[in-house]
Amino acid sequence: MNSLPVSAWFSPSIDTDAQSMLKMLLRTIRDIKNGGEMGFSSLLRRSFSVRSRTVVDMGDKDGELRVFIVAGEVSGDSIASRLMASLKKLSPLPIRFSGVGGPRMSKEGLESLFPMEDISVMGMWELLPHLNKFRVRLKETIEGAILFQPHVVVTVDSKGFSFRLLKQLRARYGWQELNGPLHFHYVAPSFWAWKGGEARLKGLANFVDHILCILPNEEAVCKLNGLDATFVGHPVLEDIFEFNLGKQASPHDLKIEGNSEDFRRKYALSSEVASLEGAAVISLLPGSRLQEVIRMLSIFAHTFDQLKDSIPELITVIHVAPNQHVENYIDGVIRKWPVPAILIPGGHQHLKYDAFSASRIALCTSGTVAMELQLARLPCVVAYRAHILTEWYIQYKAKIPYISLPNILTDSAIIPEALFQACTPTNLASLLMRTLRRERSWLLPSFKCYGTNHPAGPTSLFSSLFLKLFCLLCGYGVATQ
Repeated sequence: MNSLPVSAWFSPSIDTDAQSMLKMLLRTIRDIKNGGEMGFSSLLRRSFSVRSRTVVDMGDKDGELRVFIVAGEVSGDSIASRLMASLKKLSPLPIRFSGVGGPRMSKEGLESLFPMEDISVMGMWELLPHLNKFRVRLKETIEGAILFQPHVVVTVDSKGFSFRLLKQLRARYGWQELNGPLHFHYVAPSFWAWKGGEARLKGLANFVDHILCILPNEEAVCKLNGLDATFVGHPVLEDIFEFNLGKQASPHDLKIEGNSEDFRRKYALSSEVASLEGAAVISLLPGSRLQEVIRMLSIFAHTFDQLKDSIPELITVIHVAPNQHVENYIDGVIRKWPVPAILIPGGHQHLKYDAFSASRIALCTSGTVAMELQLARLPCVVAYRAHILTEWYIQYKAKIPYISLPNILTDSAIIPEALFQACTPTNLASLLMRTLRRERSWLLPSFKCYGTNHPAGPTSLFSSLFLKLFCLLCGYGVATQ
């Protein structure tokens, strides 16, 4: 098939029909959140067709729905926990979970087979020292799934571990001539970013029954390559509804406003720190994996050592991932930090956005946080370093010059990036100073980057609550309008 450039997939224009659909979906979610059910059943009937109800049938026969769910990253833990919460609220059957996950999934009732951090390794060469543990954990996960006898297996992102798991599970059930569970993978692999990426989709259909896509056009490309898929929108947009509950918000201005005054009072910060020239609060987000935090914090420490001469009153707000190893490491590093610092524990969404609101700029590693910062309208600089061989491989295989999703979707450097050898303290300090002098108006309206203008109409706010649930329960829920 002919490949379109990534920028061609995501037109920034919003047609009238999409705007109307967005308003309708927002009203529907608001009614349901407030306990109302009017119109929901008819909306589902109009919007979806179902080719198979085998999951519900099997669950009804067994008296419960068993879901084996696996996430290997902090972002995956967040996505999976939201899916679990939606399932518990809307499933017509008692539901039971097993699998691998983090603290947010544990709050929804998952007893993880082992710590999620054991499989949270990024990169090729970075994996080598952990390869034996990775294999052991993969075997334990396969055995745990077989023992649990799930009706559905859901893997969330972490494609290296997830696809090995699904492939070997499908093989195990095939050897035993058993009817295995349906396999869902949530978050399509970034095939659009790599040379030959689309060609690899064809092989996934052998062990993945359905892909839940978070970006527009991924659904169409997956289907063209023989892989069933459904666009469900980006889950970060769920934060908008949660934070703007009860507020009048235009679909043209989807954003999250934290409470900067509360944050400053909580941490005894002068209101002048956020506004006076020459003073700055900077949010720092060094990542969620220990290996990346160790690497990036070393670079960031030298960056702030240079900045403190240019910014007399500089305070860093360090956002800590909900990872015990990361927390312990940052607790030790912070004692030698070159400027005053405030630690924000992971998993506190409101506190995070309050800190964003009180900050003038952010410095972060690549990942979901770049989108969260855009929703908060906080300018940022994205930094990324890896093992030199991993960096070489990325530069050789990548089709696109950017690493942060807003830049990828717009095909322009709306967010400054310092990648690989360019990620040095001197370059980062320079980018931060230049970005601080820019107006916030350069930020794009956030909803243009996350698929809310998808021609079929669904948005993450609606889809992540209901469409993904519908796909999971019914087997193959497909949007028809």
